[in-house]
Amino acid sequence: MTSDAPVIQLGMETSWEGLGLETAEQARKITEIASDRQASDILLLDVRKVCGFADYFVIMSSLTARHTEALRHEIETGLRDDGVHMLHREGTSASGWVLLDYGDVVVHIFSPEERDYYKLDELWERATTVVRIQ
Repeated sequence: MTSDAPVIQLGMETSWEGLGLETAEQARKITEIASDRQASDILLLDVRKVCGFADYFVIMSSLTARHTEALRHEIETGLRDDGVHMLHREGTSASGWVLLDYGDVVVHIFSPEERDYYKLDELWERATTVVRIQ
C-alpha cells in the first residue's frame, strides 16, 4: 500500500497527507468551529513532543448536553466537508465527555464538571499551548 492511499479500518476512512486538510489545519479548523459555536475555555495543544499517538489535542467545555451535541455535530460536519473522516467517537453528550478521534488530532468536548474531574489540561501540561480562548 502506498502512503497516499486512504486506509480503511472497520469501515471508516482516515486521511493521509495530501488528502483533505493537513493535521495543523484540522486542529485550527476545529478550534475555529468551537469558538464560532460558543465553546468555552478552548485549548489547542501541540502534543507531538510528549505524546506518541497524536499531534494535537483540542480541549473545550460546553455548558449543556445540547451544546455538546451541537459542537460535536458541527465539528464532524465541518471536517467531513473538507474530506477529513473521523476514526472513532467515544462518549455521549449526556455523559459530559465526547471524544472525537481524527488520528493525529483528538478532540475532547467536556462539561465543566467532567473537565475539572479529568484535568486533561494538567495531565498534558508539558505540551505546547498553540491557542487558548477563554
